[in-house]
Parts: sequence; C-alpha cells; structure tokens
Amino acid sequence: MTTLPAAEADTELATVLAQHGADRHALLQMLIALQDRLGWLPRRTLAALADALALPLAEVEGVAGFYRFLHLQPVGRWRLLFSDNVTDRQAGSRELMALLCERLRVQPGARRDDGRVSVDATSCIGLADQGPSLLVNHRQVVTRLGAGRIERIAELVEADTPLHQWPAEWSRVDDVVQRADVLLGPAPAPGEALRAALARGAEATLAELQASRLRGRGGAGYPTAQKWAACRATAAAGRIVVCNADEGEPGTFKDRTLLRHHAHALFDGMGIAAFVLGAQRGFVYLRGEYRWLLDDLQAVLAERRRLGLLGSAILGQAGFDFDIAIHLGAGAYVCGEESALIESLEGHRGVPRIRPPFPAERGYLGLPTVVNNVETFCAVAHIVRHGGSWWADIGTAQSTGTKIHSVSGDCERPGLYEYPFGTRIGRLLEDCGARDTQAVQVGGPSGSCISAFEFGRKLAFEDVPTAGAFMVFDRSRDLFEVARGFADFFAHESCGFCTPCRVGTELVLRRLGKLAGGAGSRHDIDVLFELDRLLHASTHCGLGATACNPLRDTILKFRPAYEQHLQSLHFAPGFDLDAELSTARALTGRDDAAAHFER
Repeated sequence: MTTLPAAEADTELATVLAQHGADRHALLQMLIALQDRLGWLPRRTLAALADALALPLAEVEGVAGFYRFLHLQPVGRWRLLFSDNVTDRQAGSRELMALLCERLRVQPGARRDDGRVSVDATSCIGLADQGPSLLVNHRQVVTRLGAGRIERIAELVEADTPLHQWPAEWSRVDDVVQRADVLLGPAPAPGEALRAALARGAEATLAELQASRLRGRGGAGYPTAQKWAACRATAAAGRIVVCNADEGEPGTFKDRTLLRHHAHALFDGMGIAAFVLGAQRGFVYLRGEYRWLLDDLQAVLAERRRLGLLGSAILGQAGFDFDIAIHLGAGAYVCGEESALIESLEGHRGVPRIRPPFPAERGYLGLPTVVNNVETFCAVAHIVRHGGSWWADIGTAQSTGTKIHSVSGDCERPGLYEYPFGTRIGRLLEDCGARDTQAVQVGGPSGSCISAFEFGRKLAFEDVPTAGAFMVFDRSRDLFEVARGFADFFAHESCGFCTPCRVGTELVLRRLGKLAGGAGSRHDIDVLFELDRLLHASTHCGLGATACNPLRDTILKFRPAYEQHLQSLHFAPGFDLDAELSTARALTGRDDAAAHFER
C-alpha cells in the first residue's frame, strides 16, 4: 500500500479530529476512522494525533497495537480475513485460504510485494451457520465459500473490482430461525415496551424485572434486576446504559440476528433501563466483525429519534432524556468482558479491570454503569410488556424464560433454536438433525464439552449453563484437534496483561503441538493438567480461567483422542536431541559414537 504524502495524511487527521473533537475517550473511534482513510496507522500520524489529544505517543500506539483490526504496519489494499473457528476449519476454510493465497501469489499473514493484497485468518466472525466465510477490508462479508467462489474472488481482486460490484449473493447472510419462541417470534411495535414501562413507573418496572428473575444471557447469569438496583442505589449522577454487542464467543451468532431483525426490542430494553436508572447516555459496543451491520443500526436509531423514542422528553415524558451512540470495536475477544468493554469505550486498551468496584458502582468514566448483552435487553422488553410472573413461569425456577442457541457443526439444520430453559441437550440434537454425535461444545470454547452419555442433561444455569453457542461434532471428528483449535484461539486472544494467561495459553498450545507432532508422552498430559490448574487459579480475568475448559473436558471424556498421539509413557523430547548436536560435531570435527545420543 502506498503511504499518503504527509500533507494528505495531515488533512485526513484534521478531518477526523473535526468529527470527534479533542476527546481522548474517542481515541479508538478516531483510530478506526484514520485507518479507513489511510489504510494503516503510520507512526507520524499517531504522533500528531497524540499531540492533538495531549497524550503520550506510547499510549496511542499501545491502544492501536492492542486491537487485531488496527495496523501499525502497511497491509494490503485488499485485506481478506478468513473466519478461523474450529467448525470453519472442519468445513475446509484453511484449504480454501491456501488456494486463495496461491491464486493471489501471497503468503498467509504477509503483504504481497506490490502492496495490493493481504490474506490472513481471524477469529470467528459470527457466521458459523453459513461458513466457511471471510471479511473483506473489515467491512463486507462473503459467506458459503467454495473453490469456485475463491477462484472468482481472486479474479476480482486482481482486477481491482470495487466491492459494490461483487455479486450481491456472495454477501447474503441468512438468519435461519429453526425454532422461535418469545424472543425470536413476531417483533412488537417500536416503543411498545417503552410505553408500558412509562405507564407503570420506574419502581414498578424494576419490581416486574425482579419478579421475572431474569438472569443475564451473556453466560455468567447475574440477576439483571439486582444489577440495575445496585446501579440505581448509587448516589452518583450521570448513570450510563451499555449494550454489549461484542458477540465474540466462537460459534455464537444469535445477537447477529437480534441486531438485524429485533433492533427495536433491543433499543426499547435499553430505553427501559435508562428510565429505571435515570440515565441519559447509552452505548452499543458493536464488535468490529459486525461492522457491516452499522449502517442499518444507525438507521433504526434515526427512526426512533423521529418517532420520539430517543432524544429529549421521550414519548412526551418531561425529564426523560436519553440517546444512544454506537461504538465500534476493532477485533478483541476480551472486550466481551464488561470491564474490558468499558475500558475500550473510554478509548483504552481492552484490559479487564480489577473488581470491585463493579461497573454498577463505578463504570464508564467512573459513573455507575449497567452493562447487559443484546439478548438480555430484548428479554427486558418482552418482560415489561407481559409482566414478570409471565416470564418466571417459563423455564425453571433457577433459570427463567427462554434461551437462544446458535447451532452449527455436524447437523442437517444449523441455525437458531429458542427453547425454554430446562430443555434437554438431546432434544436440541434431535431437532437440528444431528447424527452419530460424539460431543457438543456448549457455550463456546469457554463453556463445556458434553459427551454422548450426558445428552440427557438440561440447558440451564443449574445444570449446563451457556452463552448460546452449540457446536456439534460427530464421530468422524478428532476431539484432540477440536481442543487444539480452541487452545489456538485462546493463545491468540489473550490480552497479554497477566503472565499466567499470556505465557500459559502459549505453553498449552505448544504442548498440544508437541503431541500433534507425534512426540507426546504421558508426562505431557500431566503438564497440561498442571497448566490448567495454574491458569484457573491465577489469571487476571475469566479468559485465562476458562482457557483450558475444552482441554480438561476432552482429556477426561475422550482420553483415547490424546493417547493416540503418545510416543512413550515416559518423557519424550519435543525435538531431535542428536540433530541438535550436529553443529557442535561439525565445529569439533567429531563424528564418533560418543558424539551422538543413543537412538
């Protein structure tokens, strides 16, 4: 990529600063906008930005270097990123990426000599139900990749055909709802839930939420009303409502559908939170991989402002002033953790905070902040319309309501399935057309690997909790390779803040690589268990603590998948000891038996 002349780069920087002002907290959004204009982030431009914001250059570079979709070195004008979830690999994504690299004469992860093309892999982009897939220039998706489509993509890239002239069919994203219940059923009219909240009043609305016993749908399952009540009880003014739309757990795509087809329910839920809390500002933190949804979401927000559902005196209620801004992420799985998300909202690296204080007490800019995910806010909208007892009657006593599951992998009917909590895993497998199933990864890599003898267990917080991913693996799959793929994901996504996670996830990946290379021993499996204990007990946040979940589950439940890689029951080196002495032998002129290790 050709670097713009300094004068042009300065003009682009001035334009971005004019849009955002000298707001240090907009730093990430400025970096994204600058990269859109310049193609990458030259150091000279970052220095000028740092001066304009009165920040150290090291801090600006540190933020830019943290996010996967920001580039401190030139990348290709065409930036093609293949989704690299385990199910994508099983569908042939790596072979397709190799084919595209061959056709474009470029090495994976490198920029072609002429600066025009870069091809690489990235974490799951939220299209597990219609992969293999890729992102083009961080803006447009291509789904259902095959060899023929790859050949045509190479031709279009070489011809510099603008993206808007690519076949529209390639970017079609089907939101296949295989089973709908409350959340995926008919969408209520815009503002209907918000009107119901205003009619009840803030106290009564919070009481209905408490009666519903709704728990957050992000996986941890914290009681929603309890979080809101804690925020409401703080003395500080200026409360904040944040929607976590950073759906980064591999294999999950439920929020994608809710954002596309139920955005009014989401924004109603956020508005209800603002009404209960007395908040005036709201944010949607939209993952960088979903940037292609941005324009449509902005259009929905504009429509709500026209309808009097956002802005000043909402629905004629004096003093109810609330608006929502969308903040783009830039490729960082850890920002799905609420305090890391808040750090990113503030324009910092997405490093999780030490808690307490919790965000409900001290969150965005030190203000009391409620963070819930897309599905939770949509559930709030339905609860306020129908009442808390109605919701509490669905599901189980400890897990009320319904849950949306993103089903992918080895099944006939992938897509979205919404069931009341308490539904058997086996029921979901039957409905999605899974055959000869060996295992299911529930809740993504940080969740649980469930074997066939457990398919009678129930999807519920008290049994098998889940954030929504449901990846199916039949008996043709190597569960060792599944766990290795997830280990690769965690090593890649560690924020690097704490040593146990930064080093531990890499040691896990290397040890699994040793087994995959045929140099494994029982000692290596013992070491993996030790690493699991270390990460679980000592990491800074939940990413490291759950990084070994698929490893531990698969070793315990699918031990033969590991034992087939063992060379010895005792220690086995991961490299050829005798070959390592070849340089020493050459320097000393020795090649006798004593200069060799016994084979």
